[in-house]
Amino acid sequence: MNSIKNACALTASLAVMSFAIGQAQAKPIVYPSKGQSPQQQQKDEGECYVWAKNSTGIDPAAVAAAPAPAQQSGPAVGGGERASGALKGAVIGGIVDGSSGAGKGAAVGVVVGGSRARQNQRSQNAQSQQQAQSQKQGAMDTFYRAQGACLEGRGYTIK
Repeated sequence: MNSIKNACALTASLAVMSFAIGQAQAKPIVYPSKGQSPQQQQKDEGECYVWAKNSTGIDPAAVAAAPAPAQQSGPAVGGGERASGALKGAVIGGIVDGSSGAGKGAAVGVVVGGSRARQNQRSQNAQSQQQAQSQKQGAMDTFYRAQGACLEGRGYTIK
């Protein structure tokens, strides 16, 4: 029951983060407040893009193409949890049902420990994804602030 609550809470927080990140990374709207022509605006936006890229060291194309962190899984995951579960199950099974209960308890403990390990790994994978997304968001926010500053200096309104 507790694991279901944790999974629901994690899913909800990731959904909120994804929405917030999508909002934060939106490209600013540029308005030619001094009557600049569309050709001039295109030229200014291009020059400010290059300036912001050079000034911040952030390349929006590289940020967008950055791979997601690798997902961890496999038989090595959760070995410690399975062993711990087996030990606990053996002790409890031995107390409750003697030596035959210890073997059954250990088997149940391995399954429970493996399940806990998978849940922990999913949580760590989600956390890695969230951190990578936050880093992308921070980089894009920095880039767009620099580009916006350049465009404001050329007479545009930025929203």
